[in-house]
Amino acid sequence: MTVDVSTIYLLEVATDTAAQAELRDAIEEAQLIDWQTQWQPALLEILKELGRRGVPVSQWPQSWHWDWRAKNAQVEGLLGFKGACVVCGGLTQGLMRVDLTKSARIPNQKGKPLVYIDYLEVAPWNRPDSGRVPLYKGVGMALMSAAVAMSDHEGFKGRIGLHSLPQADTFYRKRCNMTDLGPDLEYQNLRYFEMSPDQARSFLDGED
Repeated sequence: MTVDVSTIYLLEVATDTAAQAELRDAIEEAQLIDWQTQWQPALLEILKELGRRGVPVSQWPQSWHWDWRAKNAQVEGLLGFKGACVVCGGLTQGLMRVDLTKSARIPNQKGKPLVYIDYLEVAPWNRPDSGRVPLYKGVGMALMSAAVAMSDHEGFKGRIGLHSLPQADTFYRKRCNMTDLGPDLEYQNLRYFEMSPDQARSFLDGED
């Protein structure tokens, strides 16, 4: 499998400088090894620290139980699913899995194809809810931009959709300017967000 690699830039928080990174249009074994050997121990330390500080479990990272190796295996070889990742400093900084078989719900786009983001997660050391200063900023936005670009490439005109974990609602509503269609009773009552073609163009213009 040929993997397309694009050069992007993240913000290295400690030095307030740009860090060159790779946006890759697949999740490969190297990323799964990083998740297993680097992400998991780092996440465990964060959870232990939050526990010591008495932070309620409801405020812990809500994706702490995600198993990326299992998620990747679930869709391996299926043409309707794709992955993407961000690599910087020799380590995987973010992962995303998308589904190309879903349809839009916004009234004036209803029924049209979109890129549905099944899962999007940044490395524990980049999380704003970890209680620590992030190593890099911009990983989540880079993956969102990749989803919009993927939608455009598929002929979906930038349409994307997703169900958000509560901790990420503000990110999708404010930072990404997506339309909040409210809680979805058929999907664990998570809020459903969608981006129209016009919103996609505005989003990409803002990221230039």
